[in-house]
Amino acid sequence: MPYEDWTSIPAMFLDMARRCGDRPFLWSKTDGEWRSRSWEDVAREVRRLAAGLAGLGLRAGDRVVIASENRPEWAIADLAIMAAGGITVPAYTTYTAELHEHVLKDSGAALAFVSNAKLAHTFLPAAAAAGVDRVVAMDDIPGIVPWSEALGDDTADVEERVSRVERGSPACFIYTSGTGGLPKGVVLSHHALLSNLQSIEAGFRPIISGVETFLSFLPLSHAYEHTAGFFFPISIGAEIRYAEGVDTLVSNMPETRPTIMTCVPRLYEVMRQRILAGVERQGGLKKKLFEKAVLLGSRRHRGEALGLVGSIQDRVLERLVRDKVRARFGGRLKALVSGGAALNPDVGTFFSALGLTLLQGYGQTETAPVISCNLPGEVKMASVGKPLPGVEVRIADDGEILVRGGLLMDGYWNNPDATAEVMRDGWLHTGDIGAFDADGFLSITDRKKDIIVNSGGDNIAPQRVEGILNLEPEIAQSMVTGDRQPHLVALVVPDQTWLETFAGDRGLEADLAALAGNGDLAAAVRAAVNRANAGLTPLEKVRHVHVASEPFTVENRQMTPTLKIRRHVVNELYAEALDALYG
Repeated sequence: MPYEDWTSIPAMFLDMARRCGDRPFLWSKTDGEWRSRSWEDVAREVRRLAAGLAGLGLRAGDRVVIASENRPEWAIADLAIMAAGGITVPAYTTYTAELHEHVLKDSGAALAFVSNAKLAHTFLPAAAAAGVDRVVAMDDIPGIVPWSEALGDDTADVEERVSRVERGSPACFIYTSGTGGLPKGVVLSHHALLSNLQSIEAGFRPIISGVETFLSFLPLSHAYEHTAGFFFPISIGAEIRYAEGVDTLVSNMPETRPTIMTCVPRLYEVMRQRILAGVERQGGLKKKLFEKAVLLGSRRHRGEALGLVGSIQDRVLERLVRDKVRARFGGRLKALVSGGAALNPDVGTFFSALGLTLLQGYGQTETAPVISCNLPGEVKMASVGKPLPGVEVRIADDGEILVRGGLLMDGYWNNPDATAEVMRDGWLHTGDIGAFDADGFLSITDRKKDIIVNSGGDNIAPQRVEGILNLEPEIAQSMVTGDRQPHLVALVVPDQTWLETFAGDRGLEADLAALAGNGDLAAAVRAAVNRANAGLTPLEKVRHVHVASEPFTVENRQMTPTLKIRRHVVNELYAEALDALYG
């Protein structure tokens, strides 16, 4: 693909639309039926909306906020904003009114899009408070500009507008998910995005053939999905199907039959727990066959010899177990790609043992975002792969990962101090700690700021400990802490399926808030932590446990929209209980 010839993201899209013509491009499910829009149809609507935005007063360089769930209109709005010379500012649908107002004000937005009436209830007051009075509705919402009226008829100068968009100009502001406070606006240029797309394509070229199908369900407001789940499919002429939601993912996969999916580790953990719970319910021969398939598949993945009998059994289980698992995922998957946070290697091995290719990668919003990735035929599950072509990575003396290349952000919007803190001498200081192995595979130890320094001065990576805790069937989520303390303690959220069984066996309601202080529950969770401790070093072992009164969720603001724990929020909420664990 002519990445170096494309001058901007809309130029890339319009070029690919001319090549792909009337082929299906964007799919969504309406009234129980999947419907597609062709490349030609989408390009026509992008041109009309770009013309309409110019008619609404959009000028080159103006920022436009999109507050919407994933849907074709999100994609069309994004491309039209850029085609008109504007800058897209995606906003998470899970934002509070205060966070919407922050993004609108901080970005200096001139216009905005909102998708539906429910979201408008939170978004419109924030827009009014930020002085944004031009808002376009994707659905019919009284009092604001309807989508149909925002479409212009005179599209004659749209191509000329696109030609004026310079490669080095900003394409979008992606606001970080805010694990440590208010989100910062990461300024990504068309050049950074196109450079990253070129690197991704070079890495994944061996598995790209025919027309690929992407299933999009991570928020498009996240840099990972924005680039890997939207711009990358455009660059290779793929189809995109928008899932109805995370809750319907299991049914959407066999319906859409994707060839590539991007996901965050938390969702893979949930899928693994659900698969195991389903197998446990089936029991009997099916359970034994499944467990044998996982065992042999894991051994094969690690490069261990299976022997004659094991090899024969493995081939039989390919048909009896793995073919059925692959069918549940649509039957055509070439790769499940994990990014956005650290993936526990055991989770990755589990899916690989079941015949699904799971590739862990690494990136940051500030790098547009993909830095490295395991690639088909070249996988080390405990690593995040090798740096992609065109991306330079080195390890600083203190273990911090530094990145350089065309994929880097221009900086944080209106925040030169924060920019100077991470951008030094052309290198991005990622804040992640890592190391290369002898074969050039990169491994991430932890976030520099998240590292626990105990009272003895030892450094402990909490994400590694949490990943091992979360493999226990009783544990859905965990957060460990112990800064300046002699030992680690953990806050644990029990797995809901296990909790229902635990409560039902005792004639209790499976209400976590009511059960959080139950001694039997605490003892069961403690036993699970003790099993996990067996796989941890003495410094990493968890000494004491507190059962959380509710799960960590986006809605209660204990997780970011990208499903990372807001450690400062959780620590504040449970400060008294956690302090008591240290005695």
